[in-house]
Amino acid sequence: MIQYSLKCAKGHTFDSWFQSAAAFDKLAAAGMVQCAVCGSSDVEKALMAPRVQPGREAEPAAAPERPLSVPSTAIEQALAEFKRKIESSSEYVGMNFAAEARAIHDGDAPERPIYGEAKAEEARALIEDGVPVTPLPFLPNRKTN
Repeated sequence: MIQYSLKCAKGHTFDSWFQSAAAFDKLAAAGMVQCAVCGSSDVEKALMAPRVQPGREAEPAAAPERPLSVPSTAIEQALAEFKRKIESSSEYVGMNFAAEARAIHDGDAPERPIYGEAKAEEARALIEDGVPVTPLPFLPNRKTN
């Protein structure tokens, strides 16, 4: 397996794994390699540094230029803004989300915007029972200690 850094004609960069260099060439020629952001099949290999394992006595690698928590693309920025908006205008109810959403729907709890976490079977049961819920495209910040 080989990992390539790729770039589309619109300048979006992303990584992808291929069985071999020949497999990448064959898939790219057939238009089957597409940009992960815009879907363009006009994709080429981007300049990338090789990954070489340091020796046992080597110093630890330097920190990346950009912390992973800083959004870099327009999509990441939009998701970060969406997350800020949800977190600032809703109450986090944690793992009690399913019970709290059901209580609000049934009129047993005051109506208010909430977000939290639920197991897949709990979320499925809420949807089947007509409780208006939707998955969010991010994980909540968990408070510890």
